[in-house]
Amino acid sequence: MNAATNSRLAHFPVSWFAAVMGISGLALAWRRAEGILGLTDITSLALTFLASALFIAFALIYSAKTLKHRAAVIGEWRHPIRINFVPTVSISLILLSIAWLPLDRDLSFVLWAVGSVVHLGLTLFVMSQWMHRDHFQIQHLNPAWFIPVVGNILVPIAGVEHASIEISWFFFSLGLLFWPVLLAVIMNRVIFHGSLPERLMPTLFILIAPPAVGFISYIKLTGHMDAFAHILYHSGLFFTLLLLTQARQFLRVKFFLSWWAYSFPLAAITVASFVAFEHSGATLFLKIGGVLLALASTVILGIFLRTVTGVIRHEICVEE
Repeated sequence: MNAATNSRLAHFPVSWFAAVMGISGLALAWRRAEGILGLTDITSLALTFLASALFIAFALIYSAKTLKHRAAVIGEWRHPIRINFVPTVSISLILLSIAWLPLDRDLSFVLWAVGSVVHLGLTLFVMSQWMHRDHFQIQHLNPAWFIPVVGNILVPIAGVEHASIEISWFFFSLGLLFWPVLLAVIMNRVIFHGSLPERLMPTLFILIAPPAVGFISYIKLTGHMDAFAHILYHSGLFFTLLLLTQARQFLRVKFFLSWWAYSFPLAAITVASFVAFEHSGATLFLKIGGVLLALASTVILGIFLRTVTGVIRHEICVEE
């Protein structure tokens, strides 16, 4: 391995796994659309295979980084901002388990079991760091803080198919409990302590994910769309509208790997819209889902192509 390649390996960030999350989420959105519209499943299958291949590639690269640059990995796990992206690894496994569920139930179970256990462990680890380390400052707060704890709310989507429903309720309760807590402190950060740094601006889209995913999980757990489900869905839809009205500011953001923060939240609210249509029969939800699917597909394709360009130009995996 030459010096240049070795250096890029040392700076390979764990946040790469956010790309797996985005593409997996888009696969789930397309699968819903294909089922509702009677389309072939070629698009969702292709996206599922792409997300799986990327996960394997990133896991191998990050494992190599762990072996060759252990200090860099430890630094990432102790960093007040980057630590919150470490659980993108376990969330990717959970999302892949959902994507593979209708294709290979046994593989889905393995992915779900490993992803859920690892994510619970990472939740405990990150929260322990929050509670017992004194290097966290208000400027470090950003919506990526949702990832470690609120990410637990994803577990029931496949979990109700694989294990006792009480396990799914446990993870759902954990994620739902900390959503309003973290939302309050993050809004305090954004309103009273200045705008986020440009590099972290895309993470504002993560505000969409907790209520959107919470809605999907709640429907999985209860089987019907009640008043609380409506509150969750419409909360996610409001954050989507809020952020889309600020499109001009986001379009001015220079390319960073954090652009992938746009992807999964848009896919999540798309899936939630299709689920709302399936459980209510209201065509408004179907129309919203169709618009959001087109938007999410366009955005994720654009980010994917820009990321490939960034890799070719050596703009990624460099010292920040």
